Amino acid sequence: MTARAVVIDRPGELRVAAADPVEPGPGEALVRIAWSGICGSDRELFTGGRPDGFVRYPVVPGHEWSGTVLAVGPDVPADYLGHHVVGEGFRGCQSCDACRRGENNLCSTGYAETGFTSPGAWCDHLLLPARLLHVLPPEADLRAAAVLEPAACVGEACLRLGGVAGERVAVVGGGSLGLLGAQLLGATGPAELVVVEPRAGREELAEACGATAVLTPLEAVRRCGRFDAVLETAGTPGAAHLATRLARRGGRVALTGLPPESDSLVTARLVSAQLTLHTVFGAPSRAWTHVVRLFTAGVLDPGRIITHEFDLADAATALDLLTDSGSQVGKILLTPGSGSERTVRPI
Repeated sequence: MTARAVVIDRPGELRVAAADPVEPGPGEALVRIAWSGICGSDRELFTGGRPDGFVRYPVVPGHEWSGTVLAVGPDVPADYLGHHVVGEGFRGCQSCDACRRGENNLCSTGYAETGFTSPGAWCDHLLLPARLLHVLPPEADLRAAAVLEPAACVGEACLRLGGVAGERVAVVGGGSLGLLGAQLLGATGPAELVVVEPRAGREELAEACGATAVLTPLEAVRRCGRFDAVLETAGTPGAAHLATRLARRGGRVALTGLPPESDSLVTARLVSAQLTLHTVFGAPSRAWTHVVRLFTAGVLDPGRIITHEFDLADAATALDLLTDSGSQVGKILLTPGSGSERTVRPI
């Protein structure tokens, strides 16, 4: 069977092309992809909504993935061969001040990320620097592991919030990031863990991910000033403002969403309430290490939020489902050779 890759040549133009695997060069590894995920930023690649400087067309999407190492290049330990792996997306230079601080997601030499500026994992085989790999145990569920990338992104926000047992915690947004965040924050032992989500039908899954209650934004407003820590994952207009209102005086807020530029915060609220505000762009290496450990230990179950699976050839159909998604769509995965679309579970 001919190896394939999904290519977006320019906004609105998607095709499945032959893509034979390339022999890895120095420092590189070749991975056979098992599963790859679809998220809102992939939809932006297709629609043209990705900001300038954060995409290079033509591009093979796919920054969420799992697989098995098939081959390694010179200077890469042969021990990698045959191992299940996931991989970081940001390709920092490793030498600038940001990279040396551990903030490889903010590399000063410019933005470079798998699936956006370099070929991603909507394909049968992925070539990438071996230094980006995180090795999983042999018994690891590769299907669930494909969702570790968004878990790492929200994991960095949770690390910054520094959850303490017994606190009251809120998550604004009940999508994939919010549900993963609920699992991570739930692991810290909060006394209360509220998920704020406007769409009906997400209560059961949110509660399975650790939520003690699921509220609409209107219901949540009635609890303003109640929460010690608030995680925002929605990226919709007003979500960040709501997150800061939910936090108690002296509380902590972490923002991960990218709303329209017209969105704003009330600075007087931030100062008068003496809020500690964190913002997170993607996942640095420490966040990957954090979530891989939790996944390996069985504390984090990213597979819980998967609802649909598609064959690689049906990527366009999968994107359409994401675009038209309602409460019944969670994380969508692509896989080489699955044969057809499959609904895994209703939400």
